Formats: sequence, C-alpha cells, structure tokens
Amino acid sequence: MKLLVDLRGIGETDRAQVGGKAFALSRLVRAGLLVPPGMVVTAEAYRQHLTGTGLGGRIHLELERKRFKDLRWEEMWDAALRIRNMFLNTPLPPHLRQALADGIGERWAEVPVVVRSSALDEDASGSSFAGLHESYVNVRGVEAILDHVRLVWASLWSDAALLYRQELGLDVGRSAMAVLIQQLVSGERSGVVFSVHPTDGTRAMVEAVHGLNQGLVDGTVEPDRWVLDRASGRLVGHHAPQRLAAVRPSGNGVGLEALPAELAATPPLDEREVVSVYELARRCEDLFGCPQDVEWTYAAERLFVLQSRPVTTHAAEDGQRSWYLSLRRSYDNLQKLRQRIEGELIPAMVAAAEGMAAVSLADLSDPQLADELQARLETLARWKGIYWDELIPFAHGARLFGQVYNDTVRPDDPFEFISLLSSGGLASLKRNQAMAALVSQLREDRSLAAVRDGTSDELPDQFAADLDDLAKQVGIPDGVSQPGPARSALLRLLREAAREGAMSVPAPTIATPALEEGFLAHFAGAERARASDLLDLARASYRLRDDDNIYLGRIEAEVNRALEEGRRRLTARTGLSPELLEAQQVVAALRDPAYRPEPVESTAKTQTGLISRARQLIGQPAGPGLASGHCRVVHRPADLFDFRAGEILVCDALDPTMTFVVPLCAAIVERRGGMLIHGAIIAREYGLPCVTGVPQATELIHTGDWVTVDGYLGIVILASEGADHGHPDESDT
Repeated sequence: MKLLVDLRGIGETDRAQVGGKAFALSRLVRAGLLVPPGMVVTAEAYRQHLTGTGLGGRIHLELERKRFKDLRWEEMWDAALRIRNMFLNTPLPPHLRQALADGIGERWAEVPVVVRSSALDEDASGSSFAGLHESYVNVRGVEAILDHVRLVWASLWSDAALLYRQELGLDVGRSAMAVLIQQLVSGERSGVVFSVHPTDGTRAMVEAVHGLNQGLVDGTVEPDRWVLDRASGRLVGHHAPQRLAAVRPSGNGVGLEALPAELAATPPLDEREVVSVYELARRCEDLFGCPQDVEWTYAAERLFVLQSRPVTTHAAEDGQRSWYLSLRRSYDNLQKLRQRIEGELIPAMVAAAEGMAAVSLADLSDPQLADELQARLETLARWKGIYWDELIPFAHGARLFGQVYNDTVRPDDPFEFISLLSSGGLASLKRNQAMAALVSQLREDRSLAAVRDGTSDELPDQFAADLDDLAKQVGIPDGVSQPGPARSALLRLLREAAREGAMSVPAPTIATPALEEGFLAHFAGAERARASDLLDLARASYRLRDDDNIYLGRIEAEVNRALEEGRRRLTARTGLSPELLEAQQVVAALRDPAYRPEPVESTAKTQTGLISRARQLIGQPAGPGLASGHCRVVHRPADLFDFRAGEILVCDALDPTMTFVVPLCAAIVERRGGMLIHGAIIAREYGLPCVTGVPQATELIHTGDWVTVDGYLGIVILASEGADHGHPDESDT
C-alpha cells in the first residue's frame, strides 16, 4: 500500500490501511456528496515510523508496566502523556520523512488544512471512537503538517482512547493509525446531526453553531438544537441557547470570537436548512445501512459533509466512559469552573464544617442528635456529589497545561511541567507546618521535657490548645482536649518527629523561573498572555486537587464526630460494638428507644497464613529518587500514629487527610497510580521517592519489611527473606 493516497482513490478493500473515517468519506465521495478534498497518510507510514525508530518497542514496554485491564484512569493518562512525548521527540526516519514531505508539499504547501485521525478500528459499526483522537484545524506548511501527523499518531494512545479500547476488548498491541489531511473549509455555520436521536429512537436531532464545529465539539460553544420526527422529518422542537461566540480560523489554529449582535440574535439554520441537514443524515444512513452521526458545515451556502460515523450507543450505555470524557474540559470552561470553586464552593465547604463544629453534641437529646446526624449525612452526600461533578473535573487544568507545555517545549521528561505547578500553598502543607511548629516546641521547650521523654502527658494550656487544633486537622474529630488514648497516640507521633533529623521539610523548587520563562518565550502578544493565564489556571488546579479533599475531609470528620457520639450512647444502651452500627441504624435507634439494630458483619480480612514473597514490584514512577528502609503498611487511619521516622509509607491510597506523616517518611508506595494523585503530589513537595500503581501493594508488602524504592524507574525491591536491617523492636519507644 502507498504511503499517501487520495480520498478519491480509496477502494473497497483499503479500509485496513486508510482507517474508518477516511474510508467512510471515500464512500461519500463516490456517492456524490460534497466532501472537502483530501488525502490519507496510510497506516503503513505509521508502522514504518514505529519500526524505523524503535518507538513500537518503547510503547510496548510502557504499556507492559502493568496489566492493561488493571490500569486506573489516572495511570492511563500518565502512560498516554509519556507515549505522546515519545512521538513528539522522535523524528521521522529520513526516507519516510522525504516521501511524505514530497507528496504533501506537492498538494498542500500553501493551503490551510485540517489534520484528522483515521484509526483502523475507528467508526466501525460497533465502535465509533467519537472525540477520542485528535484533530487539528488550520494547519499550514509541510513541516507543520508533518508535526501534526505525529501528534495524531500519538492520540491513538490517548487516555480516553485507551479506556475505550479496554472497554471494547480491542487488541492494543495491534492498533494502528492512518491520518486524514483535508482542505480547510471555513464554514459559516456548522454542526452535527443524528439520524436517530441518542435517547429516542422515534426522533432525530440537529445541533448547530455559528462558525466552525470546533466550539461545539469541545463544549466551548453551546449549540442551537432541533428535534425532528424521524419518520416525517417534521420539526417538533427547538432549543435556542444564549449565543455569545463562534470558533473561527485564527493564526495557525482557531480562536474564539464574540458574535456580533445580529448573529447572536439569529439561529445558525433556518427551518428549511434544518430539514436539509436531516435529509443529508438520512442519505448517509441509507448508504451505510445504520443510523449515522454526521458532522457538517455550510460554506458559501454549500452543505459539506465532514464526517459520518455510526451511532453506536445510547446515553445510558456508556456511563463510566462518558463521565471520564466529561473531565476533559476546555480552557474557557475551566476558567469558569475555577471562579465557582474558589468564589463559592470552597468558602461554602469551610462554612459547613465550621457550622457543624460549633454544635455541642453532648447537649443534644437523642432525637435531636438523630436529626443532627441525618442532616450531616445529607450534607456530606451533597458535597460528595459536588466533588465528583465539579471539583474532580477541575483537575483537568493541570493536565491541559501539561499537554500544551509538552507540545510546545518538547522536554525529555514528559512530567517536567509539574515543577511549574507547585507553589507551596497546599492546605496539607500548611497543616504540616502547624505540626512542625509543635514538634519544634516539644523539642526545645524545657517545660515540656517530661512530655518529650514520655513520662507525662500533662500539657501547658497553650500547647494543649494547639495540640487539640492539630488533632482535629489530622482526623480526630473530638480533638484531644482531655487525656486519653487519642492524645497519647498523637503525642507519641510528635515525640517520634521530635527526634533529631526525623522530620523533613518541603523541598525547594528548582529553576522554576527559568522553566516558566522558557515556556512563555514560545509565545508572543495575546498568545503569551493566554499561556500565562493557562499556567496560573494549572497551578490552581494542582493546588485544589489536594486542597479540596482537605475541605471535604473536615465535613466528613464532623459527620463522624456526630456518628461516634451516637454510637457511644447506643453502645452503652445495647452493648453492641460501635463499629457494628451503621449510620442509618444509629439515626433510627436514637429516634426510637425501642429499636434494636442488627449488628453489621465485619468485612475485615483474615490472614490465611499464606504469605507472598514478591521480590520486585513494578509500578509507575511518580517522585524521583532512591530510598531504602523498613515499611509501615497503613490499612486504616489509626495506623498512621504508629509511624516512625525514616519508614517507608505503604498504603492503598494516600488521602490528603493522611499526609501529616509524610515529613517522617523516607519514601511512599501506593496501590493507586498516577502522577497527579495526592500521594504523588505531596511526595514531590517533600522531594521523596514515590512509586504509585503497585498492584496489591498492601498485601505483598508487610509492616517491617525492608524495601528499596526506585522513584526513577517505578520499582519497589523487597529484601530477601530473613535479611536483618536492624528494625527496632515494636516495643521500643
């Protein structure tokens, strides 16, 4: 097969080389529909690039770090970013580059084009891959086109595409990508049409915006929406949005422009044109034999088909993937989301926690406590919903910046951009600073000598008040205002931290100003200002990725405070163990003295006596560095208070409410994976080696094991069985 082929020259047997999108467009051309002229860089070129550069083997190694089906979404994003960086920094083999440059230059040297994906399994009858691979609009010049061909190839391995392939059970190792290069048709009105409505088989739907389709596809511009009766083509409804902007060609890409008042007041299509667009979709459906999702544009009053693919799912059938794709927000969407989070949501979360903290639970009657607990449970559920719907999507700000940074700077390290995001303002760091102040006081204040030596828990009033405040910040909802097990546990941790050299401080950022200027130097004028704003947005996203859990954790702590008060009262009445009473059982029993809850069976795992002795565990490198030490495996929050300086923290997932022990750590190992999860964020703040995404980490590693953590390669090495590295006896103090 040729490396380049014209759309008009694609035959019925060429799908495996030109991909689904290009093959579908070639059929539309042969059927007489109006399609922008184009050519295809075939899958053979992709394969030659991978073979000639060794890139194929590197991608294989990247995806073999962990069983593909076990990859979490965060890990898929990390892997996708590393693979994308490989494509960015791997030039085309000379013979391949020359062949492509000659063919592309002959036709497209001076013509603005769209560079689009056409994966081999894309737009098949059972899988559309809609929106998962990259398209680039208004690309000019041979060098730019070749560069964007590599970016489209890289998008074969995007996190969203990997997730969809995992969902469909497709063979990742055999995937390949063709690339479609088409003349840019600068449409005045554009949109999509579904010949069958995604949620109603008796209807069809047309969406349209002024300008290019890019704004509709990425969610920047809300479309007008018409619903039609599928059988008759009759209009049955029209939703008119607030029309504010349009995406149009600008520079070497596209830009968002405000709509003039006349266009803002006018729908992109009149009723006759809506029907014409629907009829176009029915023609495509008849041609392909199944309902179609058709992308179109009107340019100079001519209706062009840009793409036609099968309608493969209804809205309820791909909930998890749809939710994940909803996290990929545009710059403008993220800016609006930031304003709401910082201006409304975070202050409201703080106020909710403070309002709960002000309630004296001991003064409430049982029915009043039941009402208070129920209200708190409902408040927590509401905030958890907001967390998933608004706070988690804002994390995409850091990801968006990372992609822009890598595409622009082309660094050797695909995660170099993270050095620009840390500003030291994390809520967890401020809490750790408060802890460090108490540790310093404990170490240096002579009046606390007996407390420091462990011979007394009697505290001066101010130290006791500060300790009580810290206790609430680290997840002890009732505080430690009175002597007891909780106070003793927290003091034990502070004594450990007070040992000479036991507590580390956040690592200084290195060469951040130079990195920042190096990034911004690639832009000028308005583009530089936008790049600077994107960096600021990413820093807020990175900070809130950690802080939002702190604020949510405070609400959860206040819920637990009420729950524990209720359990305490009911335990005295019923004799049941507190942990066997669920929240709703506590509410019901407090309201009705005659109610006797059925105890909930414990789900705690029991030891089978069969101990796995893995020697080397593979995860994802998330914090550079090497460290060796004994492990402390944390199964529950109470385990944190047994932590000893210099130990390696091993856990399922390090919640921000748990990170107060990080200054004592030598390294961090997590089962959950990702460069932007909380454990990785806090590890980099303290300059600690960190490996995430280690399968069964808390089962294969045991407290007291001696391990070496390699944060460069993402490896955890366990010492041979019986090796003695001098771990102090658990009874030592």
